[in-house]
Amino acid sequence: MRDFMEHPILNGLLPHLLTVAGFLLAIFFVARLMSEKRQPSNTVAWLLAIFFINPFVVVPLYLIFGGRKLKGLIAHKQRLCPVLPGNRPIVYTGAASSTAHTASAAGACPPVGGNTVRLLTTGEEAYAALEDHIREARHSIQIMTFILGRDNVGRRIVQLLAQRAREGIKVRLMLDAVGCLFSSGSFVDPLRAAGGEVVRFLPVLPLQPRFSANLRNHRKIAIFDHQTAIIGGHNLAREYMGPTPFKKRWHDFGAVISGPAAALLNEVFLADWSFAGKADLDALHGEIQADLGAPLGSSELQVVASGPDVDGDPIYESLISMIQEAERSIWIVTPYFIPDEVLFRSLMVKARAGHDVTIIVPVRSNHRVADYARRYYTRELAKAGVRVRLFHHGMLHSKAVIVDDRLALMGSANFDLRSLLVNFEIGVLVYSEPDVLAMKTWATDLYNQSHALKPDRVKKFNLLGNVAEDLCRLLAPLL
Repeated sequence: MRDFMEHPILNGLLPHLLTVAGFLLAIFFVARLMSEKRQPSNTVAWLLAIFFINPFVVVPLYLIFGGRKLKGLIAHKQRLCPVLPGNRPIVYTGAASSTAHTASAAGACPPVGGNTVRLLTTGEEAYAALEDHIREARHSIQIMTFILGRDNVGRRIVQLLAQRAREGIKVRLMLDAVGCLFSSGSFVDPLRAAGGEVVRFLPVLPLQPRFSANLRNHRKIAIFDHQTAIIGGHNLAREYMGPTPFKKRWHDFGAVISGPAAALLNEVFLADWSFAGKADLDALHGEIQADLGAPLGSSELQVVASGPDVDGDPIYESLISMIQEAERSIWIVTPYFIPDEVLFRSLMVKARAGHDVTIIVPVRSNHRVADYARRYYTRELAKAGVRVRLFHHGMLHSKAVIVDDRLALMGSANFDLRSLLVNFEIGVLVYSEPDVLAMKTWATDLYNQSHALKPDRVKKFNLLGNVAEDLCRLLAPLL
């Protein structure tokens, strides 16, 4: 074999064959990339990768990590937003009307009234709400999370779920295969042994050719008896929540929702469970033991599921609508701020027009690359008049957008390209003024615990920092 490989003709021909194969591979890559009609920044990032890196490396990476929509799953989830009995169309005006219509047209559920909302502004509140509802559930407990920590909080939640499963409650736990890489195996065996069900969402190994390892389920939803839900940014780990204060706990945000909107969140969970657990959706619906259309309060909400399983990009398009239709103020709270050009320019124009545009981010997040990538955007926006505030009391993991004190968005999505255009995410648009004002009070408290970003903070000739910033911003569409 060695003599064959050292044959002079073969030695002279092999480099040419590899060159031709690489050229053909690059053509295939560019053709497929262009056919997918991606964001320009994402397309440019992949094109630069194929230009500077060997096609034999980039193309396999793209096939594994580059996918964005799952057409088969979109068709499978056409029942994601059923019409609930007793719910009539809600009429809005101004920005709320535009955003509600935009979100619905992009694939979100229509707004529904008759809900109750209780905000969760600390990790202790979030844990207490979760434990209370686990203990009080009468029929079913269904939870999906991106991270289940291998710590005392994660262990305690698994124990509580196992206890309720032994008592005859239907318990389902859905874990993202990457986020829960080290906690989806033996760590949750006590729940399995007690009769609970556990599934992993889109396992990376073995590789499945019809899916992308890049598509992660970042949704955090807990559903109790099909009619009460907990949503937000909290993962099930000590950094996010716990029964007692923890010095290194992150600052996160969520809500307990009851009423028709919770029933729609339940539909999102059932659709995900049917897909990940290969369960029959009709059979899952047959288990429901509640009047899901019954009004329980006065809050008006719109459930917005976004990701590879939705034909459009409803969270992203809702944000564009909220920002462009704002008349007075735009407040954004996010751990990672990496907008695309449309969102970036829209915020800049609103600030230059005299609107109150406020962005609250942590001084330093848990992802250094994301911090470098945001520097250009926050610096330029601050120059345009945006109030960029740096939260200096630990890691800020909260996600919310508040417009004109009468329209808001909460949920799992960060203000970055991965959350808005790649991940499976869940959001809830809030149209009821008392709930929006309660969110604004919470955001104002964060504002008061923050300090202003100075536009000239980055030194002009800090070569290493500037190169890192430019490189991270260039790679932002791939993060």
